[in-house]
Amino acid sequence: QVQVVESGGELVQAGGSLRLSCAASERTFSRYTMGWFRQAPGKERELLAAVSWINSRIYYADSVKGRFTISRDNPKNTVYLQMNSLKSEDTAVYYCAADSGGSIAIHTTTRAFDYWGQGTQVTVSS
Repeated sequence: QVQVVESGGELVQAGGSLRLSCAASERTFSRYTMGWFRQAPGKERELLAAVSWINSRIYYADSVKGRFTISRDNPKNTVYLQMNSLKSEDTAVYYCAADSGGSIAIHTTTRAFDYWGQGTQVTVSS
């Protein structure tokens, strides 16, 4: 069973930056595609960014492209989400998730990811 733990969420002013971290317990972390999702009240959970386990292929949702950067540090079993130019609409609970399926493609649906963290709250004040 893979455990995934997010950290770094907090209250920040609009225009500010935050870096979220996600630590995974599994030694085979380097073989998982990792993704960051968020869910705002009354909205569906959406994939923001993902980094594949092979060739470091990266996906970004249009809503965060150019503002958010995902990266991974395999020796540390950690994936990061650097968030810049934050807006009030970025307020949500942010989740880290792992896709252990081994596909070389990045799947953008929640059902493709089988291990999830508890989430960390990001609040952007305007």
